Amino acid sequence: MSTVSETAVSLRFSGDDLDPAQIVAALGGQPEIAYRKGEPMGRGRGIGRTGLCSFRGPRERPGDLDSQICKLLDSLASDLVIWRELAQQYDGELFIGLFLNGGNEGIGLEAPTLERLARRGLRIDLDIYYRGRD
Repeated sequence: MSTVSETAVSLRFSGDDLDPAQIVAALGGQPEIAYRKGEPMGRGRGIGRTGLCSFRGPRERPGDLDSQICKLLDSLASDLVIWRELAQQYDGELFIGLFLNGGNEGIGLEAPTLERLARRGLRIDLDIYYRGRD
């Protein structure tokens, strides 16, 4: 399997009663996007139907998901109790964008990376984009 041309990673928490300030106080870091339910989502995108706090990791060309995920998690709090509490209270996910330029591109995650996500109670959400020519 070849590598994926480009990958993007974001950590997102969402929920109707989400207070972005609580997430930032618990995890540290600076969110890329943060708003409460009913507040403007920013960039002219309307009003949030639920609250969101999103931290963006580095984009990579070619994709290197294990490294990206580790860099993002390492930039935030290490206390697993805090992570699990947030994941129980809100919908916590690692959002991954895979950008393919051609056929037969693929990527995997190593067991230690998956373990880090599982210990934090995070699910994985994949969006796959094909930019090649048919």
